[in-house]
Amino acid sequence: VQLVESGGGLVPTGGSLRLSCAASGSIFSINIMGWYRQAPGKQRELVAAITSGGTTNYADSVEGRFTISRDNAKNTVWLQMNSLKPEDTAVYYCNVAQTPDGLRYSYWGQGTQVTVSS
Repeated sequence: VQLVESGGGLVPTGGSLRLSCAASGSIFSINIMGWYRQAPGKQRELVAAITSGGTTNYADSVEGRFTISRDNAKNTVWLQMNSLKPEDTAVYYCNVAQTPDGLRYSYWGQGTQVTVSS
């Protein structure tokens, strides 16, 4: 499984960015696609996730500002980020988790830098 991310960059406070992640390889129809982020000196944290059925989950810190969506046919997930704050600055990683045989497999993208200037 390969995950290719795009869409990071530098934006001012209050700006918007849209991250994309395209998955290829052995992607099963039932999975969870998500975005995590890691700021310098901090642990990686979940930002948002979406199941193949469309159920979403957001971190409290981004609820109402970020929107996760996906296209199952294209194995692609997006993260629309609005009203960005300096504390959103981090490397954002795409993740796919699936359990085709009862075991959990987790795959990561290479990460894309998001920097929000104050």
